[in-house]
Amino acid sequence: MKPVIIIGAGGHARVLLDALLCSGRKVIGLTEFDKKKWGSLVNGVPVLGGDEVIFSYGRDEIELVNGMGSVASVAKRKNIFESFKNKAYLFSNVMHPSAVVSPNVVLADGVQLLPGCIVNTGVFIGDNSIINTRASIDHDVSIGRHVHIAPGVTISGGATIGDCTHIGTGATVIQGVHIGSHVLIGAGAVVVKDIPDNCKAYGVPAREV
Repeated sequence: MKPVIIIGAGGHARVLLDALLCSGRKVIGLTEFDKKKWGSLVNGVPVLGGDEVIFSYGRDEIELVNGMGSVASVAKRKNIFESFKNKAYLFSNVMHPSAVVSPNVVLADGVQLLPGCIVNTGVFIGDNSIINTRASIDHDVSIGRHVHIAPGVTISGGATIGDCTHIGTGATVIQGVHIGSHVLIGAGAVVVKDIPDNCKAYGVPAREV
């Protein structure tokens, strides 16, 4: 596998760095917009400069990892991914060694599976999506592009999650439910019925806001 540059040097990037190093990947460094951090070390790995340093490497020499986190909006993370993909750079998938992942799972580009997550058989995960710490994805779930499944989320079998959706920490999605695109599901919510596109839903059971 090719060496990696992580875009970003914040908290999410540090988690990804740990996962990559634990997996034996070579990490050249990280990028960061804050010039004060340039030249510093993150867990022994250098902050190389701004994102423009990526262009000093050939597209066939490196792979990228999107270290931009996603709290409530996936827009910035999505824009970074699409900008570099349009320049023909390849985004690497990241899988922490403690993740439990069925061999019958399909991962698109730039998917991130973080410590302790479980992904069962028949699952599809789209480009640039995060399955965060200890999230559980049961059988035959379909997850779109640029989705963030936050820590401790449980998604039951046969559910579908649309593009650019954020499922908040500790939320539960019951079996067969469809959640649309550009949706925000609040932390701790229990989703028992379909949620349409472009809305927010909170509570137990989750209700559209």
